[in-house]
Amino acid sequence: MEERIKKYWTKRAHDFGCIRKNELENDMGGRWLREIESYLPEGKPLDILDIGTGSGFFAVLLSGKGHHVQGIDLTPAMLKEAAALAQERRVDVAFRQMDAQDLSYEDESFDVVVSRNLTWTLPKPEKAYREWFRVLKKGGILLNFDANYGEHVRSESTQNNRAAADSPYGHTGMTDEMEEENRLITLAMEISRKMRPCWDRELLLAIGFQSCKTDKDTGRRVLGGFDLRTAPMFGICAVK
Repeated sequence: MEERIKKYWTKRAHDFGCIRKNELENDMGGRWLREIESYLPEGKPLDILDIGTGSGFFAVLLSGKGHHVQGIDLTPAMLKEAAALAQERRVDVAFRQMDAQDLSYEDESFDVVVSRNLTWTLPKPEKAYREWFRVLKKGGILLNFDANYGEHVRSESTQNNRAAADSPYGHTGMTDEMEEENRLITLAMEISRKMRPCWDRELLLAIGFQSCKTDKDTGRRVLGGFDLRTAPMFGICAVK
């Protein structure tokens, strides 16, 4: 399944990177920055790990604010897009190919772990969450932004499926074959059958996080009309 997922995102890497670049240059990029910064301590640069960085959106955004950011992704084609974006924006981000479920970092390496639209693609999300807990320093913050994409697929909604090339959000360059593969992968994931974000919160507290808050209005604030009606984006903030 991991190889299948990597193959799918390899096909989508360039078009996905273009959309994320549009998002970075759009007002949505500023809204994302304000959303993330509302959870972070002020006044000092932080060591941040962007897990599932994709084309580097969060990594570039946060590095531009003076934080020390590393970004990891399973797909080399995505990392190529991320490196190009970082170079274009003149920020220094270390990108590495790595499995989000099996990190090679030492314990307590980061102040913040941030992730977006990744956990729904993971065959072993419980293992991933334990790894993210492990690499956080005591008092460190996990920020995860995701949605119940299984519900979106089951609803057969076509919202955002075919976005214009200059759109700040949505799927561009999609073929019928790619849409079907996305549907099949989504439905194959066990996490697509969970009640989220309640399931995430219970798991994170069981793993050992001292607190965990969820916010079901994240998508409305940040994405506006692009937020999926059938699967609104939620935010999770857990403190180790």
